[in-house]
Amino acid sequence: MAEHLRGVAATLPQRPAALVVMSGHWETDRVTVTTGTHPQLIYDYYGFPAHTYELQYPAPGSPKLAEYIQKLLAKAGIASGGDAYRGFDHGVFIPLMLAFEKADIPVVEISLPLNATAEDVMEIGRALAPLRDENVLLVGAGMTYHNLRRFLRPDAEADQQSRHFDDWLYRSVSEEPDQRSSRLARWAEAPFAQDCHPKAEHLLPLMFVAGAAGTDPGVRDYSDTVMGKALSGFRFG
Repeated sequence: MAEHLRGVAATLPQRPAALVVMSGHWETDRVTVTTGTHPQLIYDYYGFPAHTYELQYPAPGSPKLAEYIQKLLAKAGIASGGDAYRGFDHGVFIPLMLAFEKADIPVVEISLPLNATAEDVMEIGRALAPLRDENVLLVGAGMTYHNLRRFLRPDAEADQQSRHFDDWLYRSVSEEPDQRSSRLARWAEAPFAQDCHPKAEHLLPLMFVAGAAGTDPGVRDYSDTVMGKALSGFRFG
């Protein structure tokens, strides 16, 4: 996974002007964006080695981009707000430390609305699709398997369930755009969906980028087995 993330920048057509990241680790009542100039890091994990609480990722924020995001959301009829004090959670800074290690590209984090459906999150992506024309890279940071109770121990049944769900997700993302959206909106009906995602917050960032993709095809650019569980990464455009 680390190797894949380190290679992401080289696969892009050009260096992004900014990064907009939706993480499964920030849920709010309504869509909220970071508006600070220099967001700090939030070490929102427990029981890890001491050095993991000393990691740094001093990427700048972008109040101007955050304001534009809120205007795009308002145009689409989506209520939003800004947070000048919110820092970057580990769903943002851990992958970005690998993918864009110099921390010299502005980053704005966008929250996941509580109780949002997959369709709701795709609508957020559709609203922010114009950012892609401004050379802004939209990132959905989560996991395609996130049942931690079963992930962190040997569990042959959970391993098999993850493979079935991962196959369904791959086929769905690979569909034509209209069919892709329809299938992703009904992700909870997929094989073993609830077993792989007792809560949806780590899967829904995928819906954000899928919504922003428009008619661009979706492809799987990362596939691996971690602790027996199938994991995938996808990109659009």
